[in-house]
Amino acid sequence: MGDKHVVRFEPVGIEIEVDEDQTILRAAAEQGVQLMHGCKEGQCAACKSFVLEGEDIELDKYSTFALPDFEREEGQTLLCRAHAYEDLVIELLNYDEEIIRGGLPLRTGTVEVVSNEAVTHDMRHLVVRLVEPEEIKFFPGQYMDFKVPGTDESRSFSMANTPNRDGLLEFVIKIYPGGLFSEHLAEKVEIGDRLQVEAPFGTFTLRESRTSDLLFVGGGAGMAPMLGLLRSMAERGVERKVTFYYGARGLRDLCFTEELAELGGRLTDFTYVPALSEPAADDEWSGATGLITEVVKSRESGLGGVDAYVCGPPPMVDAAIATLTALGVSENQIFYDKFTTTGEPEGEDGP
Repeated sequence: MGDKHVVRFEPVGIEIEVDEDQTILRAAAEQGVQLMHGCKEGQCAACKSFVLEGEDIELDKYSTFALPDFEREEGQTLLCRAHAYEDLVIELLNYDEEIIRGGLPLRTGTVEVVSNEAVTHDMRHLVVRLVEPEEIKFFPGQYMDFKVPGTDESRSFSMANTPNRDGLLEFVIKIYPGGLFSEHLAEKVEIGDRLQVEAPFGTFTLRESRTSDLLFVGGGAGMAPMLGLLRSMAERGVERKVTFYYGARGLRDLCFTEELAELGGRLTDFTYVPALSEPAADDEWSGATGLITEVVKSRESGLGGVDAYVCGPPPMVDAAIATLTALGVSENQIFYDKFTTTGEPEGEDGP
C-alpha cells in the first residue's frame, strides 16, 4: 500500500481518503461513495471530472477518445484511471447527488453456476447462486465484476434480476469469438463451477425521487439491466409509464419476449417496441424495422420531461443520446451504460 491522500469532491463537499495504489474511483466505491462511472477501463468517459486543486496525478492506460490530450492539458481527468499523489479537489462534471450519497460499499464473493443457457445464437443467460458472503447488496441496473479464471483480468456484466432473489443472480452475456470471459463461458463453464466476483458497480439505477415517464432504449446484452429495472418496478408497484425500445438485427436476436409480455400485464402502462435492422426473409417480421434510433425518431415527437435510460454498444448509445436530445430530452435526464469492449482480441460486454 502507498501513502494516503485526501480527495474532496465538489460541488457536493464529500471527502475520501485515497491510497496511491488505488484509482480515485476505486477508493470512492470501497467507501460507499457512488461516483458516476461506466467501463472502469478509461474508455467511456462517464467518470470524466475536472481537477480544481492539485497536480500530482498519474493515469493508468486509457483511450484518448475518452480523454483527448487537450482536455487532459486543461485539467480534466478520468477517475477510473487516476491515482492521487497529493491532496486534491475534484469538480464532478457528471454526478447525481441522489446516487452519490446512496452508494453501497463493494464486496467480494464466490458464486456457483446454476445454469448457462443460450437465449439467442450469440447470447447466454447465466444464473449463479451466491455462496459467500450471504448477501451482496445492489440496486437494480447495477453490475458485477467476474474474475476470469486463470488470469488476473475481470469482466463486468449487469445483473438482470432484482436483489434478494434467494441468493440467485442473473446475467445476459454476449459471446464474442476470442472473448476472454465470454468464450470461457461458452466453451468451459459447467454447472457447479465456482467464480470469484465483486459488486456492486454502476449508476444505471432508477431515480426514485422522480415520477416522470420513462423511455428505455437498449440493444444486445443491454437487455440485462433493463430487465432488472422492469422487474423491480413490477415487484414494487411503481406506477410510471414505460416505453422500451429494443434493437436487434434479426428475429433470432430477440430474447425474453414472453417475460416482457408478462411484465406488461403487471406494470401500469408499459409498451415494448422491438425493432429489427436486418430482418431475414424467413423472419416474416411485421414489427418495426430499421436502426433502433430511427424507430424512436419515427414514433416519438416531443419527449420533454421524460427520463431516458440507454444501454448497449457505444455507437448505439451515442446515437440514442443525440436522438433523444433532439426530441427534447434534457441531458441531465438521460442515464446510460456503454457496453464497451475490453482489450484485443477479447471483446466483452460490460458497462
